[in-house]
Amino acid sequence: MVSEILQKYPRSKDYLLEILHEVQNNNPIQNISSENIVEIAKYLNVTHAQVLGVIGYYSMLSNKARSKYLIRVCNSPICNMLGGEHTIEYLSRKLKVGLGESTPDGLFTLEECECLGNCAAAPSIMLNDRLYGNLTAELVDRILDELK
Repeated sequence: MVSEILQKYPRSKDYLLEILHEVQNNNPIQNISSENIVEIAKYLNVTHAQVLGVIGYYSMLSNKARSKYLIRVCNSPICNMLGGEHTIEYLSRKLKVGLGESTPDGLFTLEECECLGNCAAAPSIMLNDRLYGNLTAELVDRILDELK
């Protein structure tokens, strides 16, 4: 899979971020594995540390295994003023996991991110690549129930 993705891009570190996103998005556990990092670094002629540095810098990227459904809760000041902190607490209680943890059934991973750019509909979450706003406990329950 990774070699096919790499072939789409020139051998330039300018494409590292795009490659990382595509590799992660095509992985069922939504991460970039150690093997992927080695292959990407070799292809772009950069060090493993450089690839890991980019993964560590961007909160949307991860080298840790995640679940089928990745829930990112917006932690921006606007979302927090409009209930984002309560959303994190509610999801954590409902799923029985802390931030950065996954449910035992492998369905959900809970993370926070700095901003989802959905301030007009705060508080917001992103579930995989779908954005939800104007969250209430009832809406969160309905979203989770549809996925189970």
